[in-house]
Amino acid sequence: MAAPLIEESIDVAATPAQVWSVVSDLARMGQWSPQCKKMFIFGGPVKLGTRTLNVNRRGPLVWPTSAKVVAFEPDREIAWRVAENNTVWGFEITESGDGVTVTQRRSVAGGETTKVSSFLVDKVFGGNDDFEVELAAGMRETLGKIKRTVEN
Repeated sequence: MAAPLIEESIDVAATPAQVWSVVSDLARMGQWSPQCKKMFIFGGPVKLGTRTLNVNRRGPLVWPTSAKVVAFEPDREIAWRVAENNTVWGFEITESGDGVTVTQRRSVAGGETTKVSSFLVDKVFGGNDDFEVELAAGMRETLGKIKRTVEN
């Protein structure tokens, strides 16, 4: 069973619009994420309902996924549902102090992914607990890269 929610946050000395310009540019995801190496965007600019084809990598393993943008509120939130495992990934931007807090989340309704995803995580990725620790570390890395990009 997957964790219903994994999330990490970071404070960024920037405006919501500055952070939004980075996190909503899904075609650049490969610059931030240690696992999602490329997102191909279909249908023009990213908006609610936009579909993507994603190329993921972990060591020598490479696999595709597809997703659909399910939340899109400029300067506040973007999220996409991955078809192959029913997880929802995204970013939330909230104003705080001298800037914003950026939170990256992966949610799984009821902790239930697809049977194929559960099997692969267990047999190929070393088990759910280790994989989710790795996902959280990847979120921290992603957020750190976003922070450095926005603040520079």
